[in-house]
Amino acid sequence: MLLLKLLQQLIKALNSEGTPGQVAAGIALGSVFGLTPLLNLHNLVLFGVALILNVSLAGVFLGWTVFVAVGFALDPLFDAVGSKLLLAPGLKGLWTALYNAPVVPFTNFNNTVVLGSFVCWVVLFLPIFFLARWAVARYREHIYERLRKLRFFQAVTASGWYSTYKSLTGWKL
Repeated sequence: MLLLKLLQQLIKALNSEGTPGQVAAGIALGSVFGLTPLLNLHNLVLFGVALILNVSLAGVFLGWTVFVAVGFALDPLFDAVGSKLLLAPGLKGLWTALYNAPVVPFTNFNNTVVLGSFVCWVVLFLPIFFLARWAVARYREHIYERLRKLRFFQAVTASGWYSTYKSLTGWKL
């Protein structure tokens, strides 16, 4: 069931009304939720940004889903990056001042994995965006056109079940 829901989310994001840039921006923003530990202030702020900006929410959830596994696999790297940053002698004053600020402690940037994963996400944001935009454009240009020509695809989209599902969910294949 979970795999079917993930596949549905993938297809919905790739075939959404948004431009490849909007879908890619959603994927890049959603990747932060998969790469960083979820319950942190920066994730709440970035989710608000995703809701305010004109990005694909299906892309946000797709990015989140795809990057959860990547985040767990890269945790040792995030820990090393966070340790280097938190233990750097030149940054000790900055970390002390930030930790004593009113809101900043809620970001959990004193945790090596949280800080390292967030910094890595900031560095990877633009590459993720451009790669996702390229991939979505190629999918829509080449793969989706091939899928539309398949008899199975035509049969599914012509069925009464598909029409009912489409009208109830507002989703198109």
